[in-house]
Amino acid sequence: MNEQNGGGCRSGNIAEDDLGAGNPDEIARAAAAYANERARREEYDAASRKPCSAGKMARRIAMMLGDKDGETSGAGGLDSPADENGGGAKEPIGNGGPPKTPDAGPRPPWIRVKAVRGENWRKMLTNLGGLHTVCQEANCPNIGECYNRGTATFMILGDTCTRSCGFCNVKMGKVDEVDWTEPERLADSVERMGLRHVVITSVNRDNLADGGASVFAECIRKIRARTPGVTIEVLTPDFLGDLPSLKIVMEEKPEVFNHNVETVPRLYRPVRPQARYDRSLFVLAEAKKMFPAGLTKSGLMVGLGEEFGEVVEVLKDLRGHDVDMVTIGQYLQPNKYMLPVVRYVTPEVFDELGEAARGLGFIGVASGPLVRSSYFAENQLPERGASGST
Repeated sequence: MNEQNGGGCRSGNIAEDDLGAGNPDEIARAAAAYANERARREEYDAASRKPCSAGKMARRIAMMLGDKDGETSGAGGLDSPADENGGGAKEPIGNGGPPKTPDAGPRPPWIRVKAVRGENWRKMLTNLGGLHTVCQEANCPNIGECYNRGTATFMILGDTCTRSCGFCNVKMGKVDEVDWTEPERLADSVERMGLRHVVITSVNRDNLADGGASVFAECIRKIRARTPGVTIEVLTPDFLGDLPSLKIVMEEKPEVFNHNVETVPRLYRPVRPQARYDRSLFVLAEAKKMFPAGLTKSGLMVGLGEEFGEVVEVLKDLRGHDVDMVTIGQYLQPNKYMLPVVRYVTPEVFDELGEAARGLGFIGVASGPLVRSSYFAENQLPERGASGST
């Protein structure tokens, strides 16, 4: 916990915590050594999370920046909709024009988040009891705020993924055996934390026959046995489109079934190479059929080179597959090995996208630079939805 809070020292100040009033030169050398060691560890951690070789990533970036015919155009911006006079699309709104490279520059003011630590943060880490959270594994910018509110998105089935998405900070590689104590430990944490709404997600586990669906189901059962009345939201993989696996989860009747489409169809190859856009839509539609009383939800990122019209088409597709709720947020590069940010989308464009979503009939819409799938998830639930939410 100390390493996460202050890099191994209690206040984050080496001179104060470890060296007292020592020689200034010694303090400076110790501080430099500490900084180098921390940088080395961070580089090692980032390298363990890279999705592919440098050459393959370069090809992914070339695809991401290409136009719809596959030729590099360099535009790569999220355009606002056509003006009312029918004069076509406006100039891309972002960091001052279409970039010629996939470098969007420094983060704008509306993206910057203050680091938040406090007593609730420490209690949260204690109550997690060694469980993984996507907040930590995916390097979420909202982690301080959410932990201090006493909320988190639990990540089951380990911390290593079988896929190599170009945007995700979760480790990829050889996975561990399924830990069947995890559902009980999760239920224990939920009870101790007094949660009323729980979000459960997982890494992709394509190595398992049911993609991990049975573990999702067991988590739901254990939580409800320990904490009656809690509402449960699951954010699942696509289970490779396997309906029996999906049915295992939906038979437990989660109040919210969430599966993210993540991006527009044109960008699937560089962003989600092992996924399929039509398969994600299929899973969402089938989940609704299996439990019509539940809510379905999906989310996508912007800032990867998509156009405004493409995002609106995704929203239309989601509504056409009976999805109730949607989240739209800014993609942020979690480490240097992942796809770069093409554009930082302005809050005004997020507002326009939110209005477009509401106009299509979504009953729950969250659209903003720092919005994530489970950010304030309990508040995204409409009153007519799951009862007992905060």
